[in-house]
Amino acid sequence: MTGVMKGFKLRKTQYIYDENGKKIGRLAKRTKRLNRSASGTFALFVVLGILAVFMGFPLVLTVMNALKPLDELFHFPPRFFVRNPTLSNFGDLFVLMQASWVPFSRYILNTLILTVFGTGGHLLFASAAAYALAKCDLPGKKLLFSMVVLSLMFASTVTAIPNFLIISALGINNTYFAIILPAFSAPLGLYLMKQFMEQIPESLIESSRIDGASEFKIYWSIVMPNVKPAWLTLIILSFQGLWVNTGGVFLRSEELKPLSFAMGQIAQGGIARAGAGAAVMFIMMIVPVTFFVIAQSQMIETLTTSGMKD
Repeated sequence: MTGVMKGFKLRKTQYIYDENGKKIGRLAKRTKRLNRSASGTFALFVVLGILAVFMGFPLVLTVMNALKPLDELFHFPPRFFVRNPTLSNFGDLFVLMQASWVPFSRYILNTLILTVFGTGGHLLFASAAAYALAKCDLPGKKLLFSMVVLSLMFASTVTAIPNFLIISALGINNTYFAIILPAFSAPLGLYLMKQFMEQIPESLIESSRIDGASEFKIYWSIVMPNVKPAWLTLIILSFQGLWVNTGGVFLRSEELKPLSFAMGQIAQGGIARAGAGAAVMFIMMIVPVTFFVIAQSQMIETLTTSGMKD
């Protein structure tokens, strides 16, 4: 193949050609590097450092509170750093977990069911719909995608009542499906997948169709491996949303409640459970933060390219 990019200041799109001179794809645009002075770079790092401190403040404070004994939790004026770190808060939390109405393992199992099936279904439905909108010639697909983008403007509180009416009409209230099915239709995942799939060259899709590959084969074996950052980001976002889901008005039976509901009940126990509540906040925070740190590079790559088109 020829068509190698030359120079860093190239602005025009370059195309990839095969050995017969046929155009088979194009490379991403390159832009001119910005010239920045040393003082400007230093100022930028200072500003970013200050912002990082403010953004990391709640995380560090949550960790410090989880390690504080009760006398430090109620100390006035409040202390940011712990003086006498202890794990007694986690011990109190463990005792309260053992005294719950439902075995605590049941709450964990409910959370795993909701998270795994909700995330997996969201990934399959969003990616399949995104492939149809991005790479298939469907009538009205622009209108459908405009509706998806429009749905991003509505907060969950706006759609709470319609969701409840629909779930009640389907007869799946107070079941796992009341949480799992709405997770399938989250619009942000479809938007990210569709925008990312549009960057795959049409020549690659057409050549696969000419070779006799079915649409599902193209979607699963060609498109999905090439949009790995997008569906990893989708998994992260869906996991974080389901991890903190308490079941709301949909799950009424205690045997169906997720872990976040049980943790919230412990944290709301008043002054006597302040230490356990601090441990609860740490546990509910550390799991999604750890999950994000592991896959943050893929998520950042997706968010920086999802709105770009050649």
